Amino acid sequence: MPTDYVFPNNNEQEFIDIAIKLDYDNLIFIYNYGEDIKKIKDNLNKLKNNKIKLEFGLLSNNKNIQKAKKLTKNIVIKAEKDNRNIIEKNKEIIIFNLEDTGKKDFIHHRSSGLNQVLAKLMNQNNITLAFSFNLILNSNTKSKILGRIKQNLKLANKYKIKTLVASFANKPHQMRAYKDLSSFFKI
Repeated sequence: MPTDYVFPNNNEQEFIDIAIKLDYDNLIFIYNYGEDIKKIKDNLNKLKNNKIKLEFGLLSNNKNIQKAKKLTKNIVIKAEKDNRNIIEKNKEIIIFNLEDTGKKDFIHHRSSGLNQVLAKLMNQNNITLAFSFNLILNSNTKSKILGRIKQNLKLANKYKIKTLVASFANKPHQMRAYKDLSSFFKI
């Protein structure tokens, strides 16, 4: 079921319109933890559409993950410089932008934010590794990001980590068709 994750800013209807044109079956709006959940649910009920299933998720940090899990099953974490603590202590979350660590690459391998230890932990804790097309789209160093993604994909395949490809768009025009995203990451 083609699904995309997006970060709306009071432009949910625009995202829905483009998602329908791009043949998505499911659209997950990611909101910051701490926003009014009742207001979010009411808004999604008003926007309900027969052509596409709408859900919401929460963008959380390490301190609020357990509280956020009580509100929704879609917990998204933006990677930080050191993600080991998040990966060790949590289960069934989605972590994205591991490739955007800000660290310099090493001589023989890239600083991709993932190594064999973290990969094993992600597999054990059922953590999904998400790849953001928006990161590539808005990066000044596309070649570095693509190399890091390639390295993370190899580790994810080796250690059987669940992976997810989505646009993680901030604006509706940054969304891409699911077939385009999946074929881009296959190559």
